[in-house]
Amino acid sequence: MGKVSTVGLQIAERARKFKGEALDNLHRFIDAQMLKDSYMHFNKKSAGGTDRKTYQEYGQDFPQRCESLLSEFKSGRYRPPAIRWVCIDKDKQKRRSSGIPTTEDKVLQASVYRVL
Repeated sequence: MGKVSTVGLQIAERARKFKGEALDNLHRFIDAQMLKDSYMHFNKKSAGGTDRKTYQEYGQDFPQRCESLLSEFKSGRYRPPAIRWVCIDKDKQKRRSSGIPTTEDKVLQASVYRVL
């Protein structure tokens, strides 16, 4: 069985305590450490979004961006940047489009996913 984080335990306790009620304000569980953990567990070979920044390039800016990203997210000012769309061949005749968010947006998405 996987390791349950302290945040996970807090959310589970809150869900038990307020059974039948919607859990909102889960953004309070996202902090700088969670963003850092999400970045560290990120797929280092994934494609960059509209900004074309790789994992390594974003990592150079991450210490400075972490606090401002967190502040924007918690205040409701965060707006995800445009997604880069690419077409992927499924077979010889079919293709599908796929959206690629920026590296920063992927880090925030991973943190939100961990809370949910």
